[in-house]
Amino acid sequence: MSVEGAVSQSSRQMPFHTACERMIKEQLVARGISDPRILDAFRKVPREAFLAPALQSKAYEDCPLPIGHEQTISQPYVVALMTESLVLEKGDRVLEVGTGSGYQTAILAELVREVYSVELIKALHLAAGERLDALRYSNIRLKYGNGQKGWPEYSPFDKIIVTAAAREVPMVLIEQLREGGFMVIPVGEGEQDLLLGRKEKGVLVAKYLIPVKFVPLKNNVSS
Repeated sequence: MSVEGAVSQSSRQMPFHTACERMIKEQLVARGISDPRILDAFRKVPREAFLAPALQSKAYEDCPLPIGHEQTISQPYVVALMTESLVLEKGDRVLEVGTGSGYQTAILAELVREVYSVELIKALHLAAGERLDALRYSNIRLKYGNGQKGWPEYSPFDKIIVTAAAREVPMVLIEQLREGGFMVIPVGEGEQDLLLGRKEKGVLVAKYLIPVKFVPLKNNVSS
């Protein structure tokens, strides 16, 4: 529902098409990702388009990759796990803290009604906007700013995804999550845990998913 002219697999270069299908089979399905809507989203979104040309040949490898400014694009499995954990519905409005390259943003946009994504590094914010515009997404709003403050004008959100590691779950994000909504967030310094929480009576009740290694969640905007 989100892409008016997304790059289809049939129009992509054969090496990327083959690598994408192998990634879905060996990295996602083999590790338990089973939602057909999510697997289809990974087929539709050209991961290589979110990387510098020198790194595009590695787009579908089982590892994170640098995107500049000491930031990374997460490995495909982690993107898929975080996405599937949110139990996304077509009518959802989702807040993403940390746009990064825009890849996770695009995956979300394939699955929900609206995505609101905040990035505190201006160069990444601008580059992600160009990529997402080129792919003709019409259900994404981007903001340059401190994601730890969320996006209060559009809250409450049905789901929230945080793509950098926080020392603890920011209370303001819990406040911007609707009752019964889900949040997935990496928490910790050094050793980090990926947590999935559900808001119940104003409190985020969280459970552990897997150990992860994300860049730290910062609060100072940068160019």
